[in-house]
Amino acid sequence: MSVPIVRTVRELRAEVSAWRRQGFRVGVVPTMGALHEGHLSLVRTALGRADRVIVTLFVNPKQFNNAADLAAYPRTEEADAGKLAPLGAHMLYAPDVAEMYPDGFSTTVSVSGVSEGLCGAFRPGHFDGMATVVTKLFLQTGSDLAFFGEKDLQQLHVVRRLARDLDIPIEIVACPTVREEDGLALSSRNVRLSTEHRLIAPRLAKILFATAGRLTEGASIDETLLEARNAILEAGYQQVEYLELRANEDLAPLSKLDRPGRLLVAAWLGGVRLIDNVPVAPAR
Repeated sequence: MSVPIVRTVRELRAEVSAWRRQGFRVGVVPTMGALHEGHLSLVRTALGRADRVIVTLFVNPKQFNNAADLAAYPRTEEADAGKLAPLGAHMLYAPDVAEMYPDGFSTTVSVSGVSEGLCGAFRPGHFDGMATVVTKLFLQTGSDLAFFGEKDLQQLHVVRRLARDLDIPIEIVACPTVREEDGLALSSRNVRLSTEHRLIAPRLAKILFATAGRLTEGASIDETLLEARNAILEAGYQQVEYLELRANEDLAPLSKLDRPGRLLVAAWLGGVRLIDNVPVAPAR
């Protein structure tokens, strides 16, 4: 059993049109490949909500602001297809760069507001590149539903906003973060961690959950976040790009915990940038 691989917009639309004629509901799971259990959980959720599921695989050069990071990003299409087949995914859409960005391509989708700050402050152009390719994937696949993980929470909010603002008739389905047994949020970048750094990495989530608990108990936000930042560095991380408390609904900064929040972090460990977030209940 294998998953059909499609590489052109023409082939993709022909297949989706055939599904539409049969009255099928179509779901899409956008990925950059190097599939792990987090991605597969999205596919399983999609298969439970849609009649036909497309998994896209495209390492999008427009959302990398660092050429070395793009070059180092794992590319494992054969292995990815092998992981999808047993699940029953109906298509792997894997276009090349020329198919997605043909000669003369000059359009950028930019979502202001929610894309600013957090990762947007440290990865110039990243969300423009992501928003552009996701818009194209929505229009190319014509899907009814799209599935995104909450680990990339700012990305999820950007995608929701662009679909709403551009009147794209697609439901954005948020799926919970999947973690290793030791708490580390699953990420394609985890494979780049050395054995030593892999042992250190789960401390980030542990600190986040402990910090969220303290904030809910009514601890000072500024003091608690400073202590958490220091704890991350003491745990072995080399740099904390940001550690912020934001509103769960719209990612607005929170100066007091009077509504459901999210604690979001980006930190560097052994040359690998890891991000994570955890929910924070309103202060008691």
